[in-house]
Amino acid sequence: MDPTTQAFLAALLGALVAGGAVLAWHLSDRQQRVFQKPEEPLLPDGVAAVLSVLRSSAVVVDESDAVVKASAPAYAMGFVRGTTLLSDELGDLIRQVRRDGQIRETELIVPRAAGSPRHVTARVAPLGSRLVLALVEDRTRERQVDAVRRDFVANVSHELKTPVGAMRLLAEAVQDAADDPEAVDRFASRMLTESARLSRLVQQIIELSRLQGDEPLDSPVPVSIDDVVASAVDFVDMSAGAKEIQLVAEGEAGLKVLGSEKQVSAAVSNLVANAVAYSEPGSRVVVTRRRVGTTVEISVIDQGIGIPEAEVERIFERFYRVDPARHRSTGGTGLGLSIVKHVAATHGGEVRVWSVEGQGSTFTLILPQHPRHE
Repeated sequence: MDPTTQAFLAALLGALVAGGAVLAWHLSDRQQRVFQKPEEPLLPDGVAAVLSVLRSSAVVVDESDAVVKASAPAYAMGFVRGTTLLSDELGDLIRQVRRDGQIRETELIVPRAAGSPRHVTARVAPLGSRLVLALVEDRTRERQVDAVRRDFVANVSHELKTPVGAMRLLAEAVQDAADDPEAVDRFASRMLTESARLSRLVQQIIELSRLQGDEPLDSPVPVSIDDVVASAVDFVDMSAGAKEIQLVAEGEAGLKVLGSEKQVSAAVSNLVANAVAYSEPGSRVVVTRRRVGTTVEISVIDQGIGIPEAEVERIFERFYRVDPARHRSTGGTGLGLSIVKHVAATHGGEVRVWSVEGQGSTFTLILPQHPRHE
């Protein structure tokens, strides 16, 4: 072998040795990086799948209070950002559970940037030896419903006390005036008025409670708006005649909606009765109906006392009264417009109001039209 060939082979062998050394160094460095990467704590089998389908906010933290896993509601409610737990109160509870391993439950109030604070219930438990699980349930809606229910019961109790107390006083007056037939007749007439008011109040409370159940209509049927308007006008005919109020029913005939005839009749009757009660003697109340697109609009227009602009938004609240003294004189219960609002919601519609104090009001009940069939 000549010297040139020997030199070439020696150079080639040196290059192979050097390349192998570089390759070995790269492999060793990669293995070291893999082994040096911190091992993430593993969740017990099935926990991740369960957390992904929970509606409640679920958070799993490790021994350094870093968030290992969190459900979507936890991020949406603002408890977690990235791997950081944002609630200091929840963090304190988690650390207590980590120290002694005891399951704890508490209620927290979480402030929000917009709106009222959020009321939540937090339940924290150890999850293995290194992890802690926190389940957070939003109870804000339940608190609101409970508050509404308490207010409703308190208002009902207050409203029932008035006619019941009046009837008791009138009964005592009748007893004391047993020898005076004229006084007995006068007190008996008042007792009939108060008993009618009490009966109407109880009936509307029952109707409103049924509507507030948000139950779907059992068996919706085609409801003739002509019949509903005629029934409402007939219902207030005597009271309108006593005040010499002219009742006018006009508009498109043959309109129908799909729903409960009893509920729709109650809503329209309440609107017409309110218009008559709050109109001045000798004025005019007009009931119109028309088709607008796929809806039917029933409007009740009066020339009454009107509603102050600041109170228009509150008139659909239960027992709310713009003029309590006027309600006492008219025998109103403060529930009529609440019933109208709930009937509209139950039928997938709405109720609108236009009013100017001293000029009158227009209430419009809007309901989806019943599809016509040949």
